[in-house]
Amino acid sequence: MRWEWQVFCQDTLDQEPVSGCFGHGGSVTYLDWMLSAWGWTVTVSLLALLIALVLGTVIGTLRTLQGHPLVVRLGNAWVELFRNIPLLVQIFVWYHVVPALVPALKGVPGFVLVVLGLGFFTSARVAEQVRAGIEALPRGQRYAAQALGLTPWQVYRYVLLPQAFRIVIPPLTSEAMNVFKNSSVAFAVSVAELTMFAMQAQEETSRGVEIYLAVTALYVLSAFAINRVMALIEKRLRVPGLVVPGAVGGGH
Repeated sequence: MRWEWQVFCQDTLDQEPVSGCFGHGGSVTYLDWMLSAWGWTVTVSLLALLIALVLGTVIGTLRTLQGHPLVVRLGNAWVELFRNIPLLVQIFVWYHVVPALVPALKGVPGFVLVVLGLGFFTSARVAEQVRAGIEALPRGQRYAAQALGLTPWQVYRYVLLPQAFRIVIPPLTSEAMNVFKNSSVAFAVSVAELTMFAMQAQEETSRGVEIYLAVTALYVLSAFAINRVMALIEKRLRVPGLVVPGAVGGGH
C-alpha cells in the first residue's frame, strides 16, 4: 500500500498541489480545511463543556438540598431526562423539533443548537457527579458550617462545593474528554467539524486511510491535552490525605 500524504497539500477545488500545503490567494487546501474543522470541534466542545459545568453544578447542588423535596425531584427529572435519551436523538430534537415549537429559534445556526444539545446532555452527567461528590463528604461538614451560623448558600459556597470539586475532578476529566469525542455528532446537522471534514474529504480524494488517520491523530492529541490539563488541575487542588471512598461512582 502506498501512502499519499500529499493529499493534504492539494487544492480542494481543482485537486492541484499547492506549495507549502497552505492555501494562498483564495485557494484552500485539505490541510487548511482540516485545521478549520479542528477549530470548530474545539469550539463546540469548549462551549458545551462550559454549559455543562455551570448547569451541572447548579442542578447537582439542588439535588442535595435538605428540606426541598420538590427541587430535588426536579433536579432528578433533569438528570434522568437528558441522561437516558441518546445524544444523537437529542441533537436531532434540538435541530428539527425545537425550532418548529419555538419559531424564534428558526434562524439560530445549527452550531448553536449543537452546543446547547451537547451541553445539556453532559450537564446531566456532571450533575450526578457533583451530587455524588457533595454526598460523599462527612455530614459533620454541613452541620459544623450551620452551627457557625452560615446560610445554606454560604455552606455550599465556602464548605461543600470546594471539597466536592476536588473529589470529582477525575470523573470530570472523563466527561471533558467525552464532550470532545461526542462533538462528532455535530456532523449530522452539517456543522463543519472534524468528522464531517473526514467524510467529505474522503469522498473527494478517495484517500480515506490518510484522511481518517490524520483526523484520528487530532482526536487523540486533543484528548491527551485535555487529560494533561485536568491532571494538572487535580494536582494543584488535591487535598493531602483526603480519601473519600465511592465518591465518584454515581456518574457512570
